[in-house]
Amino acid sequence: MEQRISLVTLGVADLARARAFYERLGWRGQQVEETVFYQAGGLAVVLWSREKLAEDAGITEDRKGDGSRDGFGGLALAHNVRSRAEVDEVLTKAAAAGARITRPARETFYGGYAGCFADPDGHVWEIAWNPGFPLAADGTITVPDFGRP
Repeated sequence: MEQRISLVTLGVADLARARAFYERLGWRGQQVEETVFYQAGGLAVVLWSREKLAEDAGITEDRKGDGSRDGFGGLALAHNVRSRAEVDEVLTKAAAAGARITRPARETFYGGYAGCFADPDGHVWEIAWNPGFPLAADGTITVPDFGRP
């Protein structure tokens, strides 16, 4: 696994509120369906529903009696790779290193292939091959122009 991060996805309670906040900070993103993408140097910051992010990562989020959450921190790191085979290789290596596979690799709704693991402290990593986000030689990604405001 190369030592880099491709995307940081923030699980948010209210997408419109979160997008408005980042826009007030001067960030400009692109909304695609229920997701907002921001180019942030050589990686992307993504806003997505906290519940959908947990579900996509294969994490069950429990609520305590006082309404607070237990477990999932609402953040996922993504490591994009250059091929489908590399997704399987990284997940196998992660499991051998002590990670818990939270979602085995599978076809994705965006035409790619991805799986997730949690490190020993529960931090979620998605390992993804995404043909819509090609990697540069140095591993950086560029958010494509989705043609939407």
